[in-house]
Order: sequence, then structure tokens, then C-alpha cells
Amino acid sequence: MTDPSDPSRSDRSAVNAVAPATDVDGNRAHSGGSADQPDDTAAPDADADTDGFTRRVQNRLERRAIAVFGVATTLVLVVLFYYPVATVFLESVYVRGTLTLSVFLEILRDPLYFGDFARLFRGESPLAVALDLLSADRSIGVVGFTAYQAALSTLLSVALGLPAAYLLARYEFRGRRTLRALTILPFVMPSIMVAIGFVATFGQNGTVNAVLGALGLGSVDLLPSLTVILLAHAFYNAPLVTRVTTAAWESVDASAIETARSLGASPFRAFRDVVAPQLYPAVLMGAALAFVFTFGTFPIVLALGGFQLATVEVFVYRLIQDLNYAEGAALAIVELVISLGILYGYLRYEATHVVRSRGIRPLPRRPLSPPSLSVRELLPRLGLALYGVVAVFVFVAPVLSMLYASVDGANGLTLEHYRFLLERQETAAAFQVRPWEAVRNSLVFAAGALALSLPMGTVIAVLTTRRYRGRKLVDAVLMAPLAVSGIVVGIGLLRGPVFGIEIGGWRISVAGAVAIVAAHAVSCYPFVVRTVAPGLESVDRTLIESARALGASRARALVDVELPLVWPGVVAGAAFAFAISMGEFSSTVILATGTDQFTMPVAIERFIGRRLGPATAMGVVLLAVTSVSFVVIDRLGGESVGI
Repeated sequence: MTDPSDPSRSDRSAVNAVAPATDVDGNRAHSGGSADQPDDTAAPDADADTDGFTRRVQNRLERRAIAVFGVATTLVLVVLFYYPVATVFLESVYVRGTLTLSVFLEILRDPLYFGDFARLFRGESPLAVALDLLSADRSIGVVGFTAYQAALSTLLSVALGLPAAYLLARYEFRGRRTLRALTILPFVMPSIMVAIGFVATFGQNGTVNAVLGALGLGSVDLLPSLTVILLAHAFYNAPLVTRVTTAAWESVDASAIETARSLGASPFRAFRDVVAPQLYPAVLMGAALAFVFTFGTFPIVLALGGFQLATVEVFVYRLIQDLNYAEGAALAIVELVISLGILYGYLRYEATHVVRSRGIRPLPRRPLSPPSLSVRELLPRLGLALYGVVAVFVFVAPVLSMLYASVDGANGLTLEHYRFLLERQETAAAFQVRPWEAVRNSLVFAAGALALSLPMGTVIAVLTTRRYRGRKLVDAVLMAPLAVSGIVVGIGLLRGPVFGIEIGGWRISVAGAVAIVAAHAVSCYPFVVRTVAPGLESVDRTLIESARALGASRARALVDVELPLVWPGVVAGAAFAFAISMGEFSSTVILATGTDQFTMPVAIERFIGRRLGPATAMGVVLLAVTSVSFVVIDRLGGESVGI
């Protein structure tokens, strides 16, 4: 009996779906008889000529389908991403009809942005500047503060992420798979929702002050504060460090460690000489991504620090609100150059420190419960227990605080905050946030972004997994949106396609809801690519070659063989796109200002400064929607996310 769940059976059926359709010459195969026997009924006639012409046209279209879709996707990216980003750059260098770098020079020389470093661009002595930077009254400016908080956030993220990676890679316990699945959360959890969770925990009326009051202690004023911002960044980025480091730890060859131990190496030296060198690239990757994400942070700092602790992104937002587009665009370009420089440096490092993991025997996992009461067995588990307490405080408390605050009232538990959202729908003035319109907008925009980003991401995944010269360059160009902040995309769309593009006397504009959907799609499709591409890479090439030998075009082999085999990854990519669009804030707050196109993240940000209860209630609604996406990703493609 054939097992219907056998993957090889599904592989064969995928090829068989192609096999009857064509012969080796690309023509329709006959249902019976021998190819050597003449068929008197197959005499040429008008119908046969028509069928032959149709088949030739179909074969020609199929041969060019991938190229056509690739060109179409590139054109969409040019209009929705590259042209807007180029518009931001031109906005910063084309002032009053003249090409100039004066805006950049003003920013570089302004102590507000670069602190004492600005003196270097004004021609002062580097030694004098260095001495002043070592003094207690030094000034680092907005850019320096952004880098400073990003560095601290990165260190905290690594410190919280590595113990979790050790736990997942080296121990077996109930719930391990669920805990590992939670490392996907940074990709699907909206950052503004993380912010409202920390407001509910550390705010004036938050959980921490409630506990202090119950203990008879005075309340503390923790917001705005850099400490809470760092914790929120660690909440968001430590799982990312955990994810990439766990994968590297699981690829360490147990045979290499056994060889080192047999040669007399102590456990510590075996770890230092064998394990650690294989972990360094992964840890550096997690740290580099965490730094870039926190350097370009916006919603978390805006909600938890405001303009008192403003980063570059917050200042760009403020400049755009003040209609100072040239300075805002120039500052955004400065931030983009720094972020791309960091990513480029990491990629250069990675290219020279690639660790091959094929044919390895992974380290066996140990049970979490100690087999004996020796110090060697108890000490690491005690450390993990202490880490668990810290992890609950950092990762669990904000979510529980948000849930509790959404039903907490003056007289006990209540649904008053949810009722307020319903009543606000009727009483809100023009251009104020109407909660359920925000919910509707979020769902509609997410559906539109999904419809656009899923085919784009799938086509790009196909293009980047094919073997051809220049593939790495194509991959880097097409994945550029990962390194560009939503603020830059939002400004570019606002100043470019939203105002309109003149082409051959025709004015093309992408405005309102369409512009928001476009911005969301640009931020979503790279995650579709990273979810679908690993599946395409792992498809057995002999299946594709068999389909091609039976006469299938490349496009038909893709549709009938490859995509059915990677369909779970496609569905997981769709869930990613939907969840990321639901939580997108940076570009939306730029494009929705002055309109009625607010989304749930924008509504949460508007409510935070006025009433915590409705903000947390809206956050719970957003949490429910993104949780569904998380479940889909976990069940269908969580292990294959190539980020």
C-alpha cells in the first residue's frame, strides 16, 4: 500500500501532472497507441492547424513568462520604491531649482545633529574634538544619541538572546518547539503594540507602580526614560539574536568537539576553540541586524521617549510635519547611508567567515531536568532558571500588562475601554481617529498589500534562486527595502507618486489608500522572498529536469512542479505579509496625516497620549489579528524563514 503522506509520492505526482501534457518536442501527447503506428484520423485539417497555432503561441508565452513577470515586478518596484527613494535623495540636493550639497553640509555642521563631531566638519582640530568628547560635558547630538541607544540596545539584545539560544540548542524539554516558534515574533508583532505594552507596564498607572503601591511604596516615574526604550528594543530584537544563534549552534559538529576532548582539551577550551568560532558569525549577524533595526527605530521611541529622547527617525518625522522636506530628506539619507554601511560591513565579514554545515553530526540535546545533583549539572540549569525570571519580566509582563489594562477600570474589571472604541466611532470629529474605521482600513490595506507583495515576492524568490551570473547583485538590489526605513519610503511616496509623475504628457499619481498599500507591499515582499526562497532552493532539481525533458517550459515546470512543493512556504509568506502590513506604522503615519486613512497602529499612537485604556484595547485587537498570522507561519513555514 502506498503511503499518501510520502513526500516522494507527491514529488512524482507533481512531475506526472506535467508528463501527459506534452511530448519531448513540446506537442500534445496521444492518449493511446504507439508513436510508431500511423494515425489515419490525425490528418491535417482546419481544427488541427488552429490547435497547432494555439499550442505554439502557448509554448512561446510559457517560455517567456518568467522573464515577463520579472520585468513587470521590476517596473512595479521602480515606481513604488526606487523612484520614491530617489525622490527623497533629490529633495535633499535639489533646492530652489539648484543642485547643491548645502543641506547636507548644514546638517553635518549642526551641533544639534552631530554634537561635538560637527566641529570636525567646520575644520576644527580632531585632537581638540577628541579631548572634548572625553570630558563630562560632551555633546553627541541626535545622530550620536541614536547610535548610542542602538549600541546599548544591541548589547542588551545579545545578552538576553544568547542564553535563550543556549537553552534551545542544548536542552530538550516540553514546550521547546513553542519557545523556538516564538522567535518569529519580531517579524510579525507590530512595534507600536510593543510600545503600548511597555507603557502599560512602566507608565504612571502601569503594572510596576501598581505593585509598588500594593507594597506600600511610592510610585516611580519611568516614562519617558532611556531604560524602558532599551528594554522595549531588547523585547523586539533579542528573539532575533536567539533565532540566528540557535541555528548556528545546532550546526556545530559533535565529532569535532569529541576530537578536541580526546586530544586533552577541557570543556571550556573545546567550546572556545571549536564551538565559539562557529557561533561568532551568527552572533554578529544578530547584533548587526539589531543595531540597524534600533538605529532606525521610530514607533517605540516616539511612544516611550517622545521628542525628549528623539532619534534620527523621530526628528525626520518632526521635520516633515513642519514641512521642512529638504532637511528631513537629507537627514533621512544620512541615516540610510549609516545603516547600509553597517550592513555592508557585516556582509563583507560574512563572505570571508562562511561556516559549512553539511554532513555534520549535531550535538545531542540534554534533558532539562538534571540527571544528578552535581555542581556541573546544577550550575547551568540554575543560571537558566535565573534567566527565566528575567525573561518573564522583559517578554511576558508587557503583554500581560496590556491585556490587563484593556479591562481594568476604576471599579474593577470592565469592558469600558472597548465600549469607548465603539462610542468614539460616532463622536469623533473630522480627521480624528475612528477606531473601527481604523480596524477596517488595516484589514483592507493588509489584504491589498498581500495581493501585491505575494506575487512580487514569489517572482523575486524564483529569480534569486536561479543560477546565473550577477545573481548576488540582483538579490541585493531587489532586497534593498529591508535596509530602508518606512519613514524614507513614506516621504518618497508623499513627495513623488502621491504628487504625481509626468510621463509622456500623462500624469500618473499614487495617492490615498493606494499609496499606503504600496508602502506596505514594499515593506512586506522581502519577507515573502525569505520564506519562499529556501523551499525553492531545496526542491530536487531532477524533478524539474524530468518535467523539462517531458516538454514542459520553465514556467510550466515552476507552476506544476516547484510551487506545489513549496506551497506551505508561500502560505507562510502570505501570513508574514498580512501581519507586517497590519502592524506597519512608519510610512502609514506619514501618508495618513491629514486624511481619514488611519490604521490600528496609528490609532494606538494617537490614544497613548490621551487615554491608556482605549490604546491597550486597540492593542489587544491588533494582537488577536497578528496572533492568527503567527499560528499560520509557525505551522506552515516557521522553520524556513531565511532571515
